[in-house]
Amino acid sequence: MKSKYLNYFLPIMFFFLSMITEAQIKKPDHVLVVILENHAYEQIIGSKAAPYINSLINNKHCALFTNSFAVTHPSQPNYLAFFAGSTCGIDNDDRPKNLPFSEPNLGAELLSHSYSFAGYSEDLPSTGYNGNYLGNYARRHNPWVNWQDSKINGIPKKLNLSFKDFPSDYRKLPTVSFVIPNVKNDMHDGKDPDRIILGDKWIKKNLSGLIKWSLKHNSLIIFTFDEDNDLNGNHIPTFFIGEMVKGGSYSEKINHYYVLRTIEDFYNLPFAGESKNVEPIKNCWIKAKEKN
Repeated sequence: MKSKYLNYFLPIMFFFLSMITEAQIKKPDHVLVVILENHAYEQIIGSKAAPYINSLINNKHCALFTNSFAVTHPSQPNYLAFFAGSTCGIDNDDRPKNLPFSEPNLGAELLSHSYSFAGYSEDLPSTGYNGNYLGNYARRHNPWVNWQDSKINGIPKKLNLSFKDFPSDYRKLPTVSFVIPNVKNDMHDGKDPDRIILGDKWIKKNLSGLIKWSLKHNSLIIFTFDEDNDLNGNHIPTFFIGEMVKGGSYSEKINHYYVLRTIEDFYNLPFAGESKNVEPIKNCWIKAKEKN
């Protein structure tokens, strides 16, 4: 008898619990991830070379994570970790062997659950380009290309886009998308402070309109770095800005897997790789009852 009643009431209970969660934290209509290069938290946060980034951090809808860390070195395995919850056995910046990959990944999860995804790489010469380098484009900073047209967990080549294809009508953005500046504008090439200044100006020029829009249209922008400068324990800047974000500094220790898990949780997706072994980021959201 007890089992009979439990079987009846448990689905009802879980239904109402899910309604409560949805009411407290509304999932974003759009999430955009911007990944920059090779700088430590200490080099960017508070730096006079990055005035626009630091102005964002002071926004009342910006959460700064003071204990955010990359997963490894060098660049490529960190991009893979963010996208797939795994470095996929890659420990260098060379073109991977045994392509295409078949591991679970954020893009495939979204597509298989009726959401949309796209990656926008600055200077990608053509849609679906699968070469290693061309001009200031670097394949190692483009993780989804490794799954391009794979029969398992594949990403269609039409979703491997140039930043020139980034929609001017932000309502047309995919559910989740990535923006990868080229190696000059992502703070990789050159010397400090010049490359920090250049990257900061690029963000202001190209993304300030979207950031302002996101603050009124239930959208979230995630800024992070692939890795640090090899001198600060892989301590990197990570911050969220959006309408649903409760501004402030947050000291919980996170890495790329935690951010991935947070995005997956927004849309009730499966967990790719190591994201299943970490918790989503929970403390920086404005709950429905707290909104003005």
